[in-house]
Amino acid sequence: MEPAELQNELVSAEGRNRKAVLCQRCGSRVLQPGTALFSRRQLFLPSMRKKPALADGSNPDGDLLQEHWLVNDMFIFENVGFTKDVGNIKFLVCADCEIGPIGWHCLDDKNSFYVALERVSHE
Repeated sequence: MEPAELQNELVSAEGRNRKAVLCQRCGSRVLQPGTALFSRRQLFLPSMRKKPALADGSNPDGDLLQEHWLVNDMFIFENVGFTKDVGNIKFLVCADCEIGPIGWHCLDDKNSFYVALERVSHE
């Protein structure tokens, strides 16, 4: 998606998500509209798979993603699960179908939870 399209369709003038954020696989709601800030930060996320395969600490294939929704409190999420620690990182997964990672959280920063735009859908 081009930056101008992204800005108009998904991001409000205040930089927040205009639409609800959903799991791409099962459609479960991850975030309500207006609850996350748009953020550009380069983060590595392993390829999408079930939760147990993410926590084994192996060196998985994945993607460097740059566009994320930033959430500053884990209780803002409607539906999200976390993997076991992988170093000082926890990956975010859908709590219903356990597919992920859809996002990333560093244990060093208790108030930053990133959800990759490419790993979720919007409604």
